[in-house]
Amino acid sequence: MLNSNFETDHRIVMTLDAGGTNFIFSAIKAATQIVKPIRLNPNANHLKKCLETIIEGFEKVKELLKEKPSAISFAFPGPADYSKGIIGDLQNLPAFKGGVALGPMLEEHFGIPVFINNDGNLYALGESLFGFLPKINRQIKKTGSIKQFKNLIGITLGTGFGVGLSCNNQIIKGDNSTGGEGWLLRNILKPDYHVEEHLSREGIRRVFAEKSNLALKDVGVPQEIYNIAIGSKEGNKKAALETFYDFGVVLGEALANIITLFDGLVVIGGGVSGAYNLFAPAMFEQLESKFLLNNGGIMDRLAVKVFNLEDQIGLSRLLKGQQIELLVPNTNKKVIYDPFIRSGIGVSKNNTSYMIALGSYAFALKRL
Repeated sequence: MLNSNFETDHRIVMTLDAGGTNFIFSAIKAATQIVKPIRLNPNANHLKKCLETIIEGFEKVKELLKEKPSAISFAFPGPADYSKGIIGDLQNLPAFKGGVALGPMLEEHFGIPVFINNDGNLYALGESLFGFLPKINRQIKKTGSIKQFKNLIGITLGTGFGVGLSCNNQIIKGDNSTGGEGWLLRNILKPDYHVEEHLSREGIRRVFAEKSNLALKDVGVPQEIYNIAIGSKEGNKKAALETFYDFGVVLGEALANIITLFDGLVVIGGGVSGAYNLFAPAMFEQLESKFLLNNGGIMDRLAVKVFNLEDQIGLSRLLKGQQIELLVPNTNKKVIYDPFIRSGIGVSKNNTSYMIALGSYAFALKRL
């Protein structure tokens, strides 16, 4: 079910999910995609061609529309000054070195407002408004529980490790547009490296190559490594399983840090989320690990209990909670109290690019 406020809004927003390998253009009206997504090569190493591609993509979308669009809103990698529409030095789009006023260029060309933000943030906003978060909250209401979640940590696992933070359906952008830059967390298995060295498609290939004693050029894509791990393809199964186990350890520690600071549900999207069954056990082991204390004792890694929402028992425990009645001192009144502090991690059932488009759409309408 879609957010009703957006369902009745008939303004059109043209969107773009800009990755290093594909630019995916679309348009949203009344919280619904109204054109078939258009995929173009980003020409990532050539600024003039890349900018021409962006204009071309939006022009192609505009030609398919029956009404004039009200805005352009899209996901683009950082670092950036998103409020001004300026893109900084990008690793996966090297043509943008030195900074490019992308938003102002598009406003000049199309004559409508342009909004840009991080793909992780827009993904989190899309899932907060139209996907994972409202679905969980509806399920909680059906149990009669008073609990409702308002914070969402959106994780995309694919080309890199994308993180977005949504609080009360608002993006946590930060003063420097760097809120949610989770890829820069320290890698627990290789402390001199950041987590994206493991939590990316290339990271999976690299780790499998090391564990298999293969040259990186001889290693296939992550899907092939996954197939080796589940036994549907010939190869070093032990190395493949260990690769996804390590992936889970690094992801689990990264999520432990994020959950500790942000305290929200976690939704995982992106192509690598399809390997959840392989990396989730190690991820939860890490989340459930302990700290040692100087007095010889131990304590839980997290203050909250984190449930696997892909498991029916885990989902049920998150939904029901532990409601009790408390007597208000010096009165005859009672209040309902849920003392069970908890969170959960689940895999999105939505197309990641579509959720980014919906997040872009909502982000624009909130500002128009």
